[in-house]
Amino acid sequence: MSIYDSRLWTADLDEIIGTLPELSELEGKSVMITGAAGLICSSVVDILMRYNDTHDGKITILAAGRWLEEMTTRFGDRVSRDDFKFIVYDASRTDNVLNVPCDYIIHGASNAFPSMIVKEPVETMLSNFTGMKFLLDYAKEYGAKRILYISSSEIYGRKEGDQPYREGEYGYIDLLNPRNSYSVGKRAAETLCASYADEYGVESVIVRPGHIYGPTASPMDNRVSSAWAYTAARGEDIVMKSDGSQLRSYCYCLDCASAMLKVLIKGENVTAYNISNPSSIVTIKQMAELLARAAGVKLMQEEASESEKKGFNPMSNSSLESTNLQNLGWKGTFDAERGFSHTVEILKEILTGQS
Repeated sequence: MSIYDSRLWTADLDEIIGTLPELSELEGKSVMITGAAGLICSSVVDILMRYNDTHDGKITILAAGRWLEEMTTRFGDRVSRDDFKFIVYDASRTDNVLNVPCDYIIHGASNAFPSMIVKEPVETMLSNFTGMKFLLDYAKEYGAKRILYISSSEIYGRKEGDQPYREGEYGYIDLLNPRNSYSVGKRAAETLCASYADEYGVESVIVRPGHIYGPTASPMDNRVSSAWAYTAARGEDIVMKSDGSQLRSYCYCLDCASAMLKVLIKGENVTAYNISNPSSIVTIKQMAELLARAAGVKLMQEEASESEKKGFNPMSNSSLESTNLQNLGWKGTFDAERGFSHTVEILKEILTGQS
């Protein structure tokens, strides 16, 4: 069963579109989305396709990724739609060829899986920086109106206390820890955006999502919110390998996608916006408890191995303050309980083939 057979997913899409009157400004425009098959950006694609299905004005979606197969796996026969065009793009390569002009770019292609960051710290860091440079050069050459860069809450580093991070508050990052190739690469790419705006006039906005989850996650995604959601949906007990006290800004994938679209259209040039739903800031343990309760399974605890610990996010508190985003008119639609419940329910539908 496909996610598109889920009545709940369709209802969630319609609810989110109702919060985005600005989408009418994209009608007749083209939006290139890199990493289009991923957890976050596939949610953006689904919103835009559903908008096209329910409105007269159309938005052209240029879905950029490495292989058509991964697009077909995620979007099925929708890859043949007139409003959907596949574009070959690999953030880790410097020889990409993009000769199709577009109006807007959303750059979400990045190695974000903890296991891959640990295995390939060099590729993780370089792809964040060189991938951004290529798209900024492309935007400059073809005159794109604006590029949105998906950064990360990990750029903030560590700080004391449990107060959410505001934009401009930066904590400590160990530059000699290879696990930080991800956060340092993201930091450098943000500065590159600001530099291109200053020197070449390329307009950009930046979003810093917290911990995004939802039924758009790949079954191979080993981030705990994704892995545990699949575990719970299969009816298996969740095994937590820490005390779960780490505080996180969790955000349902469609809330994240709606925030990105709001910033793309209404955000201020060369400005970073935290993406965080204030009603969804919980600890890892609380997140696990919500998933377990939604699926009717148990939450167990075990000691992590040394290799598993290497992949852990070093931030004990990565909660985010999102007043700047909310001032654009954005408000989270799915609190933690509702978002995790919908995730489990939709994944159950997909896995069992029953909606």
